[in-house]
Amino acid sequence: MRYTILVFAVLFFSCTLEKPTEFSKLALQDTAFTLNDSEISIDSILKTYQGKKILIDVWASWCGDCIKGLPSVKNLQNKFPKVVFLFLSVDKNRNAWKNGIRRFKIKGEHYNLPNGMKSGDFVDFLNLGWIPRYMVIDENGKIALFKATRASDSAIEEALN
Repeated sequence: MRYTILVFAVLFFSCTLEKPTEFSKLALQDTAFTLNDSEISIDSILKTYQGKKILIDVWASWCGDCIKGLPSVKNLQNKFPKVVFLFLSVDKNRNAWKNGIRRFKIKGEHYNLPNGMKSGDFVDFLNLGWIPRYMVIDENGKIALFKATRASDSAIEEALN
């Protein structure tokens, strides 16, 4: 019995502490929509900003915590003007997503993950259980910060510096 508990504990903590440095092939093949309703792969989105630091903000227009975090995101935008701010919405309704961008005056690069936060290879890779979710991708395309849930998290600034 103790052995079973020990094995379970090791597996649980090793999974929750996982910090991948690159996206899986499946995650990169997943698709999103542009503001012009064109479909695009996650890989193509990331290649668009190749050579630059990227802060990914996974959010939704209906998410109160996402909206509360926007002032901190705007502070990061002012502090790090050369960073690409990539907003990936998990709104299932594209009109709600676009209206949210306008309503909350969100400046940055915008894409929509049409399957929401519960399905899709990209959100599965993130093990997305909560939004907002922030990630930092370095200039080499490596994941420098895999998970932050508050825009004011000091780990974000550390990864952006």
